[in-house]
Amino acid sequence: MPRAVYVLAFAIFTMVTSEFAVAGLMPQMAAGLDATIPQIGYLITIFAAAMAVGGPVATVFLLRMRPNNALLVLFAAFLAGNVLAATAPDYWVMVVARVVTGVASQALFGVSVSATAHLTRPEVRGRALAVVLNGLMLGTLLGLPLATLIGGQLGWRGAFWAVSGLAVIAALCTAVGVPRMAPAGDAGGGLRDELGAFKNARLWLALPTSTLIIGATFAAFSYFNPILTEVSGFSVETVPLLLMAYGLATLVGNTVVGRLADRYTLRVLTAGLALNLVFLTGFALLADISAAAVVFMLGIGLVGVTMNPAMALRVQRTANARPLVNTVHGSFITLGVVLGSWLGGLAIGEFGLRGPLWLGAALAAIGLATLAPALTRRTPASEEPHQPTEPHPVNT
Repeated sequence: MPRAVYVLAFAIFTMVTSEFAVAGLMPQMAAGLDATIPQIGYLITIFAAAMAVGGPVATVFLLRMRPNNALLVLFAAFLAGNVLAATAPDYWVMVVARVVTGVASQALFGVSVSATAHLTRPEVRGRALAVVLNGLMLGTLLGLPLATLIGGQLGWRGAFWAVSGLAVIAALCTAVGVPRMAPAGDAGGGLRDELGAFKNARLWLALPTSTLIIGATFAAFSYFNPILTEVSGFSVETVPLLLMAYGLATLVGNTVVGRLADRYTLRVLTAGLALNLVFLTGFALLADISAAAVVFMLGIGLVGVTMNPAMALRVQRTANARPLVNTVHGSFITLGVVLGSWLGGLAIGEFGLRGPLWLGAALAAIGLATLAPALTRRTPASEEPHQPTEPHPVNT
C-alpha cells in the first residue's frame, strides 16, 4: 500500500474532525457568539449544504491542477476557514467560516478518493479506499470527543485552533508524502469530458443508492443517544461507551468491506443493505431490551457507513475515478446524512423515538430496490462490467 494512502487518510480524518467540532461545542459557542442553541445547530446544516453544493463547484476549478497541488490549495482554504472560526467575533462571521470549511472539505474528500484510485493497482483499490476511508471512521469515532475535550479545557476557540494545527500537519504530510500526478483534466477532455460522465444513466442509479445507504444509517445514528437512554434504559454515563463501541464496529466493518469490495462489489452492497434492514428492524422492535439494543446497534455499525469503499468502487467503475465524479458522489453521501437526520427528527414527532429506526429500515429497503437493475444486469464473470479508470502518470 503506497505511503500516500495513509497520508490521505489523515487528511480526511482532519476534515471530519472539523465537521463534527460544532456538535460537541454547542453550549460554549452559543454563549461566546451570543446565539441560541438552535442557531448553532444550523451551523451543522450550513456546513453540510456547503459541502454538497460548493464542493463540486470548487473541484471544477481545480481540474487543471495536479492533485497533490490541488490538495494543498484546499488545505489552505480549509485552514483559512478554521482560523476564521477560531477568531469569529459574531455568529455571521462563523457562518462564513463554516461555508468556506465545508466547501474545502467536500472538494478535499473528492480529490483524495480520486488520488487513491490512481495511486493503487486495480486489484487492491478497494483495500486502499478502505484505508483512506478509515480516516472518516476515525474522525467519526474520535473527532467529536476530541473537540469536546479540547473545548472543555481550552474553550471552543481552542478547539478550532487545534483543528487548524491538525490542518497544517496534514498539509505538510501531503506536500512530502503524496507524489506528483498529472492533472485530472489531462486524463480526458477537461471539463466537458468530466461533465460527460454524468450522461451515464447507470451512474444516476448508483448515486441514489449511496444516499439511501447513508440515509438509512444516519436516520438511526443521529438519535442513538435519546433512544439508548429513554427507550433502552441506559444511563447517560454509559452512552458514550456504547457510541465508542459503535465506532470501533465501523472500523472493523470498513476494513472487511475494503477486503471484499474489489471482487464482490454488488454482493457486498446487497448484503450490507439487507443486514442493515434486519438490524434496524430488530432495533425498532426490541429497543426496550438493553442487550438486544446493543447487539443491533453494533450490527448497524458493522454494515452501515462501512459500505463506503464498495459505494466508491461502484461509482468509479460505472463512470470514472476522476475528482468531479468522486466529489459529486461525496455530495450524494452528504445528502444522505442530511436527509436521514432531518427525516429521523420528523419520524420522532410522528411515531416516537422508535420512528427513526423504522425510517432507517424503510430507506434500507428502498436502497435494496435501487440495486435490482444492476443485479439483473450482472455478468457471470464479474459483479458489473469493470471499466478501468484512466491512470494519472506519476512524475518520478
